[in-house]
Formats: sequence, C-alpha cells, structure tokens
Amino acid sequence: MAEFAETLRQLSTAQKPAKGVSVYSRFVNRPAGRVMAALAFRLGATPNQLTLLGALFTFPALAAVALLRPAPVMSVCVGVALVLGFALDAADGQLARIQCSASLSGEWLDHVLDCVRIVTLHSVVLVAFYRFFVLSSPLLLLAPMVFQSAAVVIYFGGILTQKLKGGGAAAGTDSGSASVLGPVLLLPVDYGTTCISFLFLGSPAMFLVLYCGLLLAHVLFLVAFLVKWYRELHQFQRPAQ
Repeated sequence: MAEFAETLRQLSTAQKPAKGVSVYSRFVNRPAGRVMAALAFRLGATPNQLTLLGALFTFPALAAVALLRPAPVMSVCVGVALVLGFALDAADGQLARIQCSASLSGEWLDHVLDCVRIVTLHSVVLVAFYRFFVLSSPLLLLAPMVFQSAAVVIYFGGILTQKLKGGGAAAGTDSGSASVLGPVLLLPVDYGTTCISFLFLGSPAMFLVLYCGLLLAHVLFLVAFLVKWYRELHQFQRPAQ
C-alpha cells in the first residue's frame, strides 16, 4: 500500500500543465487516470496496453449505442464504459512518463485511436437517431454529422497548431484553448462531458437536448479556436528567407 501511495505521489508531480484544461479533465479524468496508471505501474503493464484496454471499454460501448434500443440500464453501462475508456486514455500517458517509456509509436497509437473514437462516437449516434429516436424533423439527422466535423477539426487543429509551433502533440487542444475561455467554460467541449451525456441515452428526449446543446457549444468554440490558432501561427511564423 505504501508503494502504491508513493507511485501516486510521483505521478502527481509528473502531470502536464493544467492551464487551458477543463475542470472535468483536471479534477476528474486526470486523477482517475493517475490511479489507473499507479495500478498499472505496480502490475508491470505498458502504456500501449492501457491504450488498448481503453479501446476495449470504448468501442463495444459505442457499438451498443448503434445496435441496442436505448434503455436506462444500457445507457448507464455505456456512459460508465466511455468514462472509464477516457480515464485510461489519460492513464497511458502518465504511465509512460513515470516509466520513462514514452515513444513515437505509442503516441501515434494513442492519437489514432483518439481520432477513431471521436469519429465513431458521432457515427453511432447518427445510427441511433435513425433507428430508435422519434425526431421532430429529419434535419436533426444532420446534428451528429456537424458535431463529428466540429469535434474532429478541434482535435486535429489543436494538435496541428502545436506541431507547427514546435510543441509536442501531447499538448493537443489544451494549449490551443488555454487563453480562449476558462476551465469551467471549457466543459462543453471536453470529451468527458460528451461521455457523461450518454448516461441519459435511456431518455431520448433529454439526450437529444443535451447532445444538441453540446453540438452548439462545439461549433461556437470551433470558430473561436480557429481564429485564435490562425492568429497565433500568423504571429509565430518566421520571416521569409
């Protein structure tokens, strides 16, 4: 137990900067990932194994959204699985730092699965809307498509901005969003918030309202992020040779 506590202490001193991170990621997801990373460290697991374990929680849950009619128990199981998958996504990087085992291949695997996760999440919502929801208008079928586009561009744009500025890809969208709005206001565009919304999938009317609210937030933040990133890169670019 003492060794586990010491591992947790070491992990707490090896965290990425909290600036620009939503309160969910800072106070829920990262601490949960820290506990998982400490357990994995004591068990001798590798970061890639945690990455794949996160996928094993995430993708069967997403498949259930497309295949099963929404129900309270099912929605809770899906929401919990998505939250655990997201926590494991935080744990793999923390484990890599404490093991000093970070690698380009591991980072590549992590980001590829992140991208697949985002695309798949909104794809299965589209299927669920079509199969199981009574929509007031067929135009609502466009909501998952727009949400998917906004989420992917925010994810990719943040990473690309850091790469072009010479920063690490691990910084992702955190650094890009740091000075746009505060951590509380960043909650709607935190992937963890989207995961939590699936807890309400068993109540289709409530889920539809929550999902469309998060969609609107993503679109508004996307515009703000794109303007900010463009200005940063325009100011950062080197003089022509």
